[in-house]
Formats: sequence, structure tokens, C-alpha cells
Amino acid sequence: MAKLTMGRAVARWWKYLAAKLHLLHEEHADPKVQLHQAIAELHERHRTLTDQAAKVLGHQRRAQMRLDNAIAEHATADAAASQALLVADQAARAGDAAKSERLVASAELSATRVIALEDEIRGLEQALLTATTQAEQVKAAVLQNDAHLQRTVAEQEKLLSALEMAKAQEALNAAMRQTRETFSADAPTLAQVRAKIEDRLADAQGMAELLDSGSGIQYRARMLELEQEQTSLAAQARLAGYRERLGLTPAIEAGPAGTSPDESQTVVLRAVDE
Repeated sequence: MAKLTMGRAVARWWKYLAAKLHLLHEEHADPKVQLHQAIAELHERHRTLTDQAAKVLGHQRRAQMRLDNAIAEHATADAAASQALLVADQAARAGDAAKSERLVASAELSATRVIALEDEIRGLEQALLTATTQAEQVKAAVLQNDAHLQRTVAEQEKLLSALEMAKAQEALNAAMRQTRETFSADAPTLAQVRAKIEDRLADAQGMAELLDSGSGIQYRARMLELEQEQTSLAAQARLAGYRERLGLTPAIEAGPAGTSPDESQTVVLRAVDE
């Protein structure tokens, strides 16, 4: 009982290993190789079926030849029996009883052979009918299998094309997946780069605005200073006119930083140009 149980366990374990190996083979097998194996097996089956069909057709041919030979022999034996009876009848009329008896015995042998050939012919006809039926069936099977083989070969080409497309798509998917993983792990995203650029642009624009604002203040302050100097010069010119009209001696006034009025006016004009 223990040996029987152990034997069942070993057999079950062996079946499990066989199924496991089959699954591993199916998982790692190349579909292209499997397609070629399937087509090769179909070609081998077709060759085997063709060989068997040839044997069946050969059997039909032999049955036909045996029937033809039996029919020909039957005709010969039948003619021989008839001829022997005619000659025996002639010998009996001629008074040759011995010859007539020999010819009658020969005719009887021929008639016996005719009967045997008739039985043989019936059997050969039945055998030929069976062989013909088998031949028609096997020819139909060969034609059907050939059509199936042609369809399978055409389907193989489609499957190989689909397999190549699948491999290309898988390679593209792997490349895209690797690109996304590399991009996300080692490089910033496009949104991060855009935010960084926008931050730098905003800071630069803010600094430019501040610089433009500072230059405007300095420019307005300088213009205000120049306007005040021009107003002072205009007032001095008006006072000079008053003195000239009143006959007063004009006073010599120093300009800024000890310069004369002409020099001061030159300085103002130069500042305006700047």
C-alpha cells in the first residue's frame, strides 16, 4: 500500500513538473519559431496524407487490373466451354464417342472455371467499389488538407507581420517608458523649467522697472535744477535791463563756484545737453 501511494505521488509530481516545464516553455518560446514549427508539422502531415492517398489509389488500380484480368479469363473460359461442347457434338455425330467424352469433360472444366471466375468477379467488383470510394475520399482529403495548408501559410505571413509590429510597438513602449523614467528621475519637468524661467523673467523685469524708475527721478531732479538756474539767469538779465534803463552801473556777480555769469550760463547749457 505504501509503495502504491509512493508511486502515485511520484507520478503526480512528474505530471506537475511536465506541466510546469510546458508553461515555462510557452512563456519564453519565440512565437516566430513556434509558427515555423507549426507550418513544418502541417507540411509533414500533408506529405504523410499524400503518401497514404497514393497507396489507396494504387490499391484501387490493382483492384481494377485484377477485375479486368478476371473478366478476360472468364470470357476465355466461357468461350472454351462453348467451343468444346460444339466439337464434342460434332465428334458424337461422327461416331467418335471417346473424343466426344474428352471434349465434354474439357467443357465441364471450363464451365467450372467460369463459375469460379464469376464468384471471383463479384468479389473483385465489390473490392473495386470499396477501393474507389476510399480513393475518392482520400483525394478529397488531400485537396482539403492542401487548401488548409495554403490558408495556414497565408495566415502565418499575417501573424509574422503582426508579430513584427508587436515587437516594434513593444520596443517603442519600452523606449518611451525608459525616457519618462529617466526624465522624471534625473531631469526637471517641463513645468518646473517653465516656472524657473518665468521667475527669472519676473525678477529681471522688476529690476528693470526699478532701474527705469531711479533714472527718471534723477532726470527730473536735474531738469528741476536747470529750470531754477534758467529762472535765476532770466531774473538777472531782467535786472541788468532795469539798471541799463536807469543808468546804473551793472554789478559784477560771480556764478556758481566762482564763475562769471557767461561761464555759469555755459555750464547750465552743458548740463542741459548732458
